[in-house]
Amino acid sequence: MRTVADAAAEILAAIRVLESEAVPLRDALGRVLAADVASPVDLPPWDNSSMDGYAVRAADVAGATRGRPAALAVIGTIAAGARGERPVGPGQAYRIMTGAPLPAGADGVIRVEDTDGAIERVQVFDDRDAGRNVRPRGEDLAAGAVAVPGGTRLGPAHLGVLASVGCAAVAVGRRPRVAILATGDELVDVDRFDEVRRGERIVTSNSYALEALVRAVGGEPVPLGLVRDDPAALRERLAGAPPADLLLTSGGISVGAFDHTRRVLGELGAELAFWRVKVRPGAPLGFGRWRGAPWIGLPGNPVSTMVTFELFARPALRRMQGMTRVFPVPVPVRVAERVTTAAALTHFFRAVVAPGADGVLEARLTGPQGSGLLTSMARANALLVVPEERRVVEAGETLGAVMLGDEAMLGEAVAP
Repeated sequence: MRTVADAAAEILAAIRVLESEAVPLRDALGRVLAADVASPVDLPPWDNSSMDGYAVRAADVAGATRGRPAALAVIGTIAAGARGERPVGPGQAYRIMTGAPLPAGADGVIRVEDTDGAIERVQVFDDRDAGRNVRPRGEDLAAGAVAVPGGTRLGPAHLGVLASVGCAAVAVGRRPRVAILATGDELVDVDRFDEVRRGERIVTSNSYALEALVRAVGGEPVPLGLVRDDPAALRERLAGAPPADLLLTSGGISVGAFDHTRRVLGELGAELAFWRVKVRPGAPLGFGRWRGAPWIGLPGNPVSTMVTFELFARPALRRMQGMTRVFPVPVPVRVAERVTTAAALTHFFRAVVAPGADGVLEARLTGPQGSGLLTSMARANALLVVPEERRVVEAGETLGAVMLGDEAMLGEAVAP
């Protein structure tokens, strides 16, 4: 049996980064940048004002107070996008708007609130802004500096930066095509729910959850549907599967009489690397290669499927798209209740993490933790990690928790 860390490392070592493709910048949200993008210009491209006010020489306003204001002749107004026609000389000033280029001769901007707001001759009542409120050229990015590094999953701010440096299109990692196959005689699609009502079958929740998980990490699901627990049927479905960058199967991976996935894949030429991991839920986990692409065999129980996807498949799909940081970093949390384990496995308990009364992050289990209880995953915003050597964790102890999803911690009010 592999440890969680060893299994994750072995899977990741077998993953290749897919080729890149160019997409319009507006379509690049959530995609992974294929290579560093350098700025061809300084940003900002000129010294500019960070306030609405008056561009002045510090020497002309030094010592100004409300009782003894400095009077300056206003020689023009500079709006954002305009420029001063002549330099600021002794005793002169420009009215200037936020973002407008600082005129030659000026070295600071006095905010409007510290003046009388005059248009022709302004009275300056405070010198606190002398030599201040100027954003210097290149303060954000110098020409030639990396604006966004390769391997970054692009968010809204990254798109803004890339637009600022002139990128109408960007090279991003291709979306991985992920073939998804669920196995089990007991499974039906949701359109056959009458059989569920009669107590004859259950819905293939894994199919829906896995397709959503693949989309969430930037992949393209290729559904292979359901196949019953029959070697011939499984062989036929796999043999007819379209090309994919990753094969995900759920179910049929353990040691039961009707668990055929490993054997059938082997008969079809798959190379099996391992099939058990020291983790709960999800110990029967297969990994190998099939048709030159990686295969991850997830367990069939719904919670086991989702937990092992988070631990092993999500990092693999991130790496395929070119990300370098692919594993979640556990956050320290205080355990709100006593937790016990029954085996020397790394346990991932479904939990809700939220600030306690003292502001410290606290983890509370979502309830019963059976691997078939999918609602325990739906209620969770984190996986509480209990190391394999721990059998008992008392309330108040600190453990790590892996946060789930972009909306892992939302509150009902604005944080103070």
